[in-house]
Amino acid sequence: MAPSRKLAVLGTLMAGTMLFTACSGSSTASPEIQDASADFGFQESGFPIVNDTLTLTFSGTKSALAPDFNSMSLVQQWEKDTNIHINWENLPETVFKEKKNLILASGDLPDGFFNSGLTDAEIGTYAASGTLIPLEGLIEKNAPNLSKLLADRPDIRAAITSSDGHIYSLPSVEELGLVQFPHMMAINTAWLDKLGIPMPKTVDELHDALLAFKTKDASGTGKTIPLSFMPGSWCGDIVDLIAALGGVPDNMDHRIVQDGKVVYTATQDGYRKAIQTLHEWYREGLIDPESFSQDDKAYLAKGKASTENLGSFVWWEVKEMVGADRVGNYELLPVLEGVDGKRLASQSNNQEIARGAFAVTRANKYPAATMRWADNLYDPIQSAQANWGPIGETLQKDPASGLLTQIPAAAGTSEGERRQKVAPGGPKANTAENFEKVVAPEPRAAERQKIVEESYKPFAANDGYPAVPLSNEELQQISTIEADVAALVKQNTAKWIVSGGIDQEWDGYVSQLKNIGLDRMIEVYQQAYDRYQQNS
Repeated sequence: MAPSRKLAVLGTLMAGTMLFTACSGSSTASPEIQDASADFGFQESGFPIVNDTLTLTFSGTKSALAPDFNSMSLVQQWEKDTNIHINWENLPETVFKEKKNLILASGDLPDGFFNSGLTDAEIGTYAASGTLIPLEGLIEKNAPNLSKLLADRPDIRAAITSSDGHIYSLPSVEELGLVQFPHMMAINTAWLDKLGIPMPKTVDELHDALLAFKTKDASGTGKTIPLSFMPGSWCGDIVDLIAALGGVPDNMDHRIVQDGKVVYTATQDGYRKAIQTLHEWYREGLIDPESFSQDDKAYLAKGKASTENLGSFVWWEVKEMVGADRVGNYELLPVLEGVDGKRLASQSNNQEIARGAFAVTRANKYPAATMRWADNLYDPIQSAQANWGPIGETLQKDPASGLLTQIPAAAGTSEGERRQKVAPGGPKANTAENFEKVVAPEPRAAERQKIVEESYKPFAANDGYPAVPLSNEELQQISTIEADVAALVKQNTAKWIVSGGIDQEWDGYVSQLKNIGLDRMIEVYQQAYDRYQQNS
């Protein structure tokens, strides 16, 4: 059992970009791993995994509304089945981002990271230092479910294999075709109807609608919020609004591909124009001042305030944001015609095969038992429950199809909210094949699939940066640069929208990014992208 830890750790759901991938053609031998699993009566197969209760400590991220994982009935069942108790130190992502390097650099490591929240560069750095241990030998000996998956799907193996031939983190797979366009913008159509305003089709019409919401106090509270969002959120950012105002598609990484070229959006002149216009909107009172400070929990609560006062927002499901009672008052906006007359849908870098679902640290004295615990989640039934919640609570078997299907959420609760409260995520594999044979897509997912196909893909203005293999050397070259660049862009974008000054400060800002090493970072991404294209 890991000692109790004084450092408070924090975390959430997430999905990072796919940069640490590599083909597994050249592999080096794994270093010898010491293992005391036998001290707890370790079983190589079947359940329980250990005869005597073993306690492990996991850190990492969790979704905004998730309680302590040990209060979840699914996690309680895992403990009953495996005889392994977990001390969970997973808390929301925004705080975990600030704490994870302290955790990784401390002498008080957790046994593992569940929903690790680690970037590819961090995985590379801490694998090289020995903080994270290689897992391929443990997978071969102790993970039959995952071993079968990797044998059947060499693309998944390649996606989690580093350039040194080792595997340092386990995958999370959900193959539904939804993650490329997560930033969907909705508007209060009840207010539009009340004020006699048609559904906006252009960015200027959206501005005028938001201005009417504000000046006519559409909520009747004196506290009408025309527009709220979450910069840097994986599904709550205004990337399509930036595209409409500046003619430059964007994503949360500010890194896109257009015509085979890697482009950093936050130095493009169109980005400057968009941020300048957003400052004008802010001065008019159209933008929620809390947009730049709120976390997921505060943001999702905003749509469910006791009195409806939210005019528009960005989130990939309306019901999750505003609740079942108000869902009929909102509709998704179309991809808006921008200032240049074009309709641009920004494509993210999100991938359906993600690394970082689970990692094991050098502090772990029981890696074999730990890997068997994680492998249990790659059983197709367990993967479905890890993703959506337990059978009998959120899932039920359809007698006609034999597939697991969603039990409708209780009145007043969205499926997305319920999912956050009952499904911990972590290592899992809900593959396209399993969606045909094991679990049916959620009704809301099927609805989003239709929206993406009909309303977003036809206007895709860029390619996402694909699952490109970067070497450890490349990752080491850009990791510090990328962190510094991201911090500078985030800080200045928020300041300029709120306080203005972008035109006067723009040239100095671009020069500062270049001095940090932005050009070198894009050069590395470009050479890796070109290499990937040649090998595809």
